[in-house]
Amino acid sequence: MHRIVLVFVATAALAAVHESREQALAHWKIHDVTRPVPPVITPAAPGHAPSDATVLFDGRDLSKWQSAKGGAAQWKVVDGAMEVVPGTGDAHTVQSFGDCQLHLEWAEPNPPHDQDQGRGNSGVYLMSRYELQVLDSYQNKTYADGQAGAIYGQFPPLVNASLPPGQWQTYDIVFHGPRFSADGKLLRPARVTVLQNGVLVQDNVELTGPTDHGRRPPYAPHAEKMPLLLQDHDQPVRFRNIWIRELPE
Repeated sequence: MHRIVLVFVATAALAAVHESREQALAHWKIHDVTRPVPPVITPAAPGHAPSDATVLFDGRDLSKWQSAKGGAAQWKVVDGAMEVVPGTGDAHTVQSFGDCQLHLEWAEPNPPHDQDQGRGNSGVYLMSRYELQVLDSYQNKTYADGQAGAIYGQFPPLVNASLPPGQWQTYDIVFHGPRFSADGKLLRPARVTVLQNGVLVQDNVELTGPTDHGRRPPYAPHAEKMPLLLQDHDQPVRFRNIWIRELPE
């Protein structure tokens, strides 16, 4: 019975979104010259963020990051990249974010060490709880929903688009967080689209809830904006050129 109610609520929420779009189309005549035009921005160029983005790491310092253990982030800046210092803890942004477009670049240790989940493991946690896996998945066998490009424990990537260790790789992510009613009911599940190295690896997938190791916990109510988190999994993975664009409803 509980599942039926959740399905009904989620369906109603999607219907409301569809209705609002239909209302927008009905409001404006086709080719209406009085319809507001989109704002003008400067697009991203290699190594640079679009003009309307928030730059989270510019290659110089970690002032926009904190340690999950408290205080300033204890990772180090090496050659314009922020590098995990094993054992210092996860790093999360000072600012909180919800629906967003996120870009970041990452590189695996070279030469590689270990194998399976022990090779270059880290993660990008949207809203601090929905993980896009970071792993050296170049000629490294592991479980499908735990390789690079996976929504950890839920969805394997559509393809393995990983580059050899040491080479810079890109994630371009479009994320829409979940929504909850005032009494904690799920109105809208989280959805995510991911391109890895320019290749679609997650196509608007609907998350079952927070990601975790060995289990799939249900959704629990939380704020509409929370920090972005990068994982310390005891391996010196590097990140650079991190920027984010907040998306309107």
